[in-house]
Amino acid sequence: MAINEKTGTKSNTNKTRILVFISVLVAQGMILSFIESMLPIPFIAPGAKLGLANIITLSAIYLLTFKQATAVVLLRVILTAATFGSLSSFLYSFSGGVLSLLVMAAVLKVFKGEISLIGVSVMGAVAHNLGQLFVAALIIRNILILTYLPILLIVAVPTGIFVGVVARILIKYLERININRSYR
Repeated sequence: MAINEKTGTKSNTNKTRILVFISVLVAQGMILSFIESMLPIPFIAPGAKLGLANIITLSAIYLLTFKQATAVVLLRVILTAATFGSLSSFLYSFSGGVLSLLVMAAVLKVFKGEISLIGVSVMGAVAHNLGQLFVAALIIRNILILTYLPILLIVAVPTGIFVGVVARILIKYLERININRSYR
């Protein structure tokens, strides 16, 4: 933070920039979630999606602190469910989003530089599916729903690759326009 020469106090410019950036990421995630809900994607397993909002999650993990990335995910999930969804969509998005965030952040931290962004994204897609499937099993009180797991894991690979490629492009663009790790 810069110090104001007249008052001797710290400027809130950087905090404001971070807050605005977080807000933009939340809005982008909400829009991507809404667009995804409108896509008629014929998948074998119910609930299988592209995971477009994970583009934003992965970008937030890469560009922000873990605490800030968590805020992006939680705000996106809450606001998307309140605006476009329901309690069940909130529960599924929350479980998948939080587990995906935790797994991707851990993989980036532990295997820094050893696993590509696309690999991290695939792991996030798998974690997202696991989180949603376990919540579904709890909600319907039937463990047999886990029989969808192999299909969802197969679907997670290409969708994770797609999300990773798009996130890599977004991150490179944001770094080029000077939105970089200065937020950390």
